[in-house]
Amino acid sequence: MGFFDFLTEEIAIDLGTANTLIIHNAKVVVDSPSIVARDRMTGKIIAAGKEAAMMQGKTHENIKTIRPLKDGVIADFDASEQMLTRFIKEIPALKKKLFAPALRMVICIPSGITEVEMRAVKESAERVNGKEVYLIHEPMAAAIGIGVDIMQPKGNMVVDIGGGTTEIAVLALGGIVCDRSVKVAGDVFTNDIIYYMRTQHNLYVGERTAEKIKIQIGAATEDLEVPPEEMSVQGRDLLTGKPKQVDISYREIAKALDKSILRIEDAVMETLSQTPPELAADIYNTGVYLAGGGSMLRGLDKRLSQKTDLPVYIAEDPLRAVVRGTGIALKSIEKFKSILIK
Repeated sequence: MGFFDFLTEEIAIDLGTANTLIIHNAKVVVDSPSIVARDRMTGKIIAAGKEAAMMQGKTHENIKTIRPLKDGVIADFDASEQMLTRFIKEIPALKKKLFAPALRMVICIPSGITEVEMRAVKESAERVNGKEVYLIHEPMAAAIGIGVDIMQPKGNMVVDIGGGTTEIAVLALGGIVCDRSVKVAGDVFTNDIIYYMRTQHNLYVGERTAEKIKIQIGAATEDLEVPPEEMSVQGRDLLTGKPKQVDISYREIAKALDKSILRIEDAVMETLSQTPPELAADIYNTGVYLAGGGSMLRGLDKRLSQKTDLPVYIAEDPLRAVVRGTGIALKSIEKFKSILIK
């Protein structure tokens, strides 16, 4: 540390399957879909984030949209690096600088990640000028972001439902006691909806439409107190090939998502069954915390609560809980040294 500190900028990154968020100076400066559009002729990336998301499902043969992360880990190394570079260039404070500053970064990773996948994240970060790169497990970051004091000798259970993975972890004393990482999350919900529309309504819808259905009328259970209105969905009729429109209700979506939510429930129950008795006693008192975009599915908290007989709380602004926690860890690297992976 010393003289060159003023040339170093600190950023916290939540590199997610569905969305990438970046915090700089305690503010969320980038919140974009993790997607890039590549020109097939030149191999160049022509758009990233929101702009590329607009193109998804509407491209011609020369443009291909890629999601560089799959199941929470980097699947396309080159595309993820270029996407990160673009996002970092978008940070307002860094735009004004003459030189690209060296970066101190904290990036969050799924808890079930392998050494090889971890190295891919690290190398991506180093290529975008990361001089000091720390990694933090997602459930940890989510817990810090929710406001749980993870250094206490007290058990807390966090369920982080993202785009690619659902991370379930029991934390105590700044460490993960037992965890499960299941590859059932937002993307699987979206695919369930596409499959349901095809089989039940003979309607072929794209990913963007299915995502819209999930957000507008998605539900985890059929008995909601405040049910959303019916929604009109347009797509292609599989029998005639013509464009057509059908009306669907939240009850149908609850049916479509049922199997996937069951898998999440089972993973939560399995994690609870492996929890040491003293920590199980703590969790009985504190309940279960939900974070991540998937936790915004209507009635999911109620359904998990019925299954586990525990109180279930959704983080405020669940989409940003993980990146907020990553940002807090970045601010006090010394305090959280024991949980960061250098």
